[in-house]
Amino acid sequence: MSTDISSIPLKQRLAARGFDGLTLLVVPAILFLLALFIYPFLYGLVLSFEPKQGGMFANYQRFFSDRFLYGTIATTLWLALPVTIATLLLAIPIAFRVRLMQNQRLLTTILVIPITLGTVLVAQGLLNYLGPQGWFNRTLLTLGIISTPVKLLHNYWGVMLSLVITGFPFTFLLTLSYLSGIDPALEQAGATLGAGPWERFKHILLPLLLPGLAITFCLSFVQAFSVFPSAVLLGAPSGPTRVISIAAYQAAFEEYDYSMASAVAMIMGMVQLAIVVLVLAARGLLYRGPAGGGKG
Repeated sequence: MSTDISSIPLKQRLAARGFDGLTLLVVPAILFLLALFIYPFLYGLVLSFEPKQGGMFANYQRFFSDRFLYGTIATTLWLALPVTIATLLLAIPIAFRVRLMQNQRLLTTILVIPITLGTVLVAQGLLNYLGPQGWFNRTLLTLGIISTPVKLLHNYWGVMLSLVITGFPFTFLLTLSYLSGIDPALEQAGATLGAGPWERFKHILLPLLLPGLAITFCLSFVQAFSVFPSAVLLGAPSGPTRVISIAAYQAAFEEYDYSMASAVAMIMGMVQLAIVVLVLAARGLLYRGPAGGGKG
């Protein structure tokens, strides 16, 4: 006896094909991904091959033939890589200390406050504190340590300080999350067997933390590489801190060449992707175990 398929409720027919209610919950996420990431990326990619003048690769040829443009890659890397390494080196010992503290929640809240301030407010604070008439220089002048104000703004150091302040909470939270996911019994077992703090860190904690540190490095690097407000407010946008995002901004809103701006954005994405792939490949060479025990 055959059953008319149209008599079966749609819900049961979808469930038979693997599309139950739980599966359909991913549909909004897929639509969100398509609307906000995939479509803009594809649109920008196509637009980058439609230059105002010349062949389809004219924008890329222009970028890599102009030192003022392709030099922004090295400038941005020169900022992003040291900032990422510095925030990671700061975050690791602090995360190790914080995970053992009883008032971990209070201290963590204090450390992540810079995230809530935003880049512009942090830049405004640094302009007041580190300027020629700021309290930092006035204190050093009063104590006789320096004879002229130290120039910490509108150069490389101003941008770097801002990126470290705004990037540290993000790096710290990720590192603490991965560190908290490591079973304390492993470290206690090492101590029971006579391993000192350094041996426990080197042979137990670090190998388990490496996968998480690699992910933290990648995310922190991508965040630092996309620097824009700090480079404009605290750096020298037409000089030593002319990062690649400024080149894209100038192409789009000063030259009104959206095709060139899209090409710069594509190059920016490719550089970020190359660094991320290198780091993840290095992680694979150093560690081949599970993907880490982090909570995040």
